[in-house]
Amino acid sequence: MLTDPCFPVTIEMIEQAAQRLQCVGVRTPLLESPYLNDRAGRRVLVKAEVLQRTGSFKFRGAWSAISALDDDSRKRGVIAYSSGNHAQGIAHAASLHGIAATVVMPADSPALKLANTRTLGATVITYDRLGGESREAVGEALAQERGLTLIRPYDEPMVIAGQGTCGLEIAEQALQMGVEEADVLVCCGGGGLSAGIAIALAAKAPQLRVRPVEPAAADDTCRSLKAGQRLSNPANPNTFCDAIVTPMPGELTFPVLQQLAGPGLTVNDAEVLTAMKQALMRLKLVVEPGGAVALAAALKPASAPGDAVICVLTGGNVDEHWLARAVDC
Repeated sequence: MLTDPCFPVTIEMIEQAAQRLQCVGVRTPLLESPYLNDRAGRRVLVKAEVLQRTGSFKFRGAWSAISALDDDSRKRGVIAYSSGNHAQGIAHAASLHGIAATVVMPADSPALKLANTRTLGATVITYDRLGGESREAVGEALAQERGLTLIRPYDEPMVIAGQGTCGLEIAEQALQMGVEEADVLVCCGGGGLSAGIAIALAAKAPQLRVRPVEPAAADDTCRSLKAGQRLSNPANPNTFCDAIVTPMPGELTFPVLQQLAGPGLTVNDAEVLTAMKQALMRLKLVVEPGGAVALAAALKPASAPGDAVICVLTGGNVDEHWLARAVDC
């Protein structure tokens, strides 16, 4: 499948990001459980990005973006805004480069994500998400005031390229496991991971098709794909999948998904809790709510046709309260 030459990211950019990541990132496994296969009535291959550095795929994009900066920009430091996983990825990637990082995070972020970001060396500045304060406005103002490079969580070409390295691995691993045709279910917020994987698969494994997955209460990408235009979520949607709640699909990512992805899928919070429990019981993996929506969809046979489905567990940074809720469900 040919990709649009106007896309902000090319397969060459993704391959270059993979080279820069090679000695630093984790090549996460593609796992399979007979218990999950039996429950879903088909093969379920699980890309375990919870085993990536900082516990999520976000390290890929953070390292890609920071490692691509020129020396002067790196020395001045970087700034990002994030609900938690991009924050940790930026903090760790910056620390490994020996540079300063500032991260703007919601005051109501999970305590674990706030603590981890500070422990990884970043300066955390909180903002009032529930009160309507704009993280974009705060981040852009600080970047300009302090001369920092702003690295956005998804609408950033080098971030998308870094996330696309996950797609390169899926293409190779799926073939090794005898799966040449399948839907690839990806937890979707702003669409950086979904778009990056879609571009990689279009070039390397065109019979593998991305399907974005969202919580039903924050299904902006699903609705946007149906409508053919970017639609927004309501303010503060009622879901505990905080990692993938964004205002609307990314300006750069949405055209990619329009051309390369299949229809979006949604799951409810009860299904997410079940998926978190199944990941823990069957794969011995801790998964946060937003990182489990793809598995929740994979366990619903009607959600995507075919004898096999691939899903990405995107993050494992979960407060123990929600993990306990999942175990008890």
